[in-house]
Amino acid sequence: MIEIKTNLPEAFCQRMQELLGDEAEEFFASYAKERQYGLRYNPLKFKTKREFEEKLFKELGYSLSPVSWCAQGYYYDGQMQPGKHPWHEAGAYYIQEPSAMSAVELLGAVPGDKICDLCAAPGGKTTQIAGIMKGQGLLVSNEFYSSRAKVLAQNVERLGIANAVVLNEPTGHLAEVFPEFFDRILVDAPCSGEGMFRKEPQAVQEWSLDNIALCARRQQDILGHAAKMLKPQGVLVYSTCTFAPEENEQNICHFLEMHPEFSLEKSYRLWPHKLRGEGHFLARLKKAGIAGKEGGTAQKEMVGKYRQKRRTSKDKEAVRVEMAAAGFRKFQEEALRIDLQEKICGKHVLFAEELYLLPEQMTELSGLKVVRAGLHLGTCKKNRFEPAHALAMYLRPEEAKRCVDLADGKEAMRYLHGETVTCDSGLKGWTLVCVDGLSLGWGKAHNGMVKNHYPKGLRICY
Repeated sequence: MIEIKTNLPEAFCQRMQELLGDEAEEFFASYAKERQYGLRYNPLKFKTKREFEEKLFKELGYSLSPVSWCAQGYYYDGQMQPGKHPWHEAGAYYIQEPSAMSAVELLGAVPGDKICDLCAAPGGKTTQIAGIMKGQGLLVSNEFYSSRAKVLAQNVERLGIANAVVLNEPTGHLAEVFPEFFDRILVDAPCSGEGMFRKEPQAVQEWSLDNIALCARRQQDILGHAAKMLKPQGVLVYSTCTFAPEENEQNICHFLEMHPEFSLEKSYRLWPHKLRGEGHFLARLKKAGIAGKEGGTAQKEMVGKYRQKRRTSKDKEAVRVEMAAAGFRKFQEEALRIDLQEKICGKHVLFAEELYLLPEQMTELSGLKVVRAGLHLGTCKKNRFEPAHALAMYLRPEEAKRCVDLADGKEAMRYLHGETVTCDSGLKGWTLVCVDGLSLGWGKAHNGMVKNHYPKGLRICY
């Protein structure tokens, strides 16, 4: 056995040497190298990739190199710290490990699709899918753990995504609600994390053979639920950030035995000693059957059951929703240059006082734990409508009637801290606050000052 000068578990090292043979020495040597840093630009915030590159270099002076397997991906120097720049809070980019960008590329998302990201937190792959979808179609992003679902929703909001519904559900329940509903499903499964040992040292401490077996069983359950949710001719991509065959090839073989209607189209292993990134496994599967089915009989029956439950209070709820929508339309006429419902195909839904624009392709929400029901428009308070931060993050500067652009990065940081900013004395009312042409949030202009309405929970200390 070769000498391994690392802090890796001995049992892991033995397994990897058996798996890799002559390549093992090169593999273990990669742990002495610095990890790679990556980010993806957000197509929802820029008209073209070239605009992002030119603007980034001109405004920030950053030098980036492309990630070969992701059209939106770039490597950056770890000393740059893009997460501390106002552009990060403006949703201009998402910081993501380069290899993790590969799964969405394999999924092949298309604008207009109905897509499910089944294990979505913290949101890297959801935000990548949304950028490719360009606001068209439906993206359902689910996370089982409520605290992580909230982080997922925050990242969806930060990147200005309008067509995503964030849920907090066990995958088994989703399989009951969405049978044969989705065109594409991504299962980035919770795993033993072996591929992240260099990036996340804590994963080394949590590793065990028992955990591998536990993860493999959980992954089999999740894959089984995903199979029920996928339309005939639909695409399922399974990915992990581990090297364990039990969680990768063996799981896929087990799945194909249990689901003969699926076929394996492609599978890959990404090795840290062969590319600029961490370890991943990817498999793309396709479901047989007749394409063009709209959700299947079971899904229609489920929707009908939920609608029957709501029928008694339907009229009262419709009145509440219309009153809230009227308040928003009044705000829209006063503050925006666009008709949002014409731009986004959706319907208004109300949760307590919170008004959302739900994507039209989404099924009934009853019986689901909903964290975010599409685009959050705002809060319907007595005699007034207060716009949501999510709405500001969705809008482009030219879509608002009043806009203050904080070209000075220091002034933008003051706004993100919660301070007031100056504006033209002629501005009055709800104003979109931006940095370098990227929306940051709302303010209310009066007498040459913009009162800060940046959410307190998001404010930055410096």
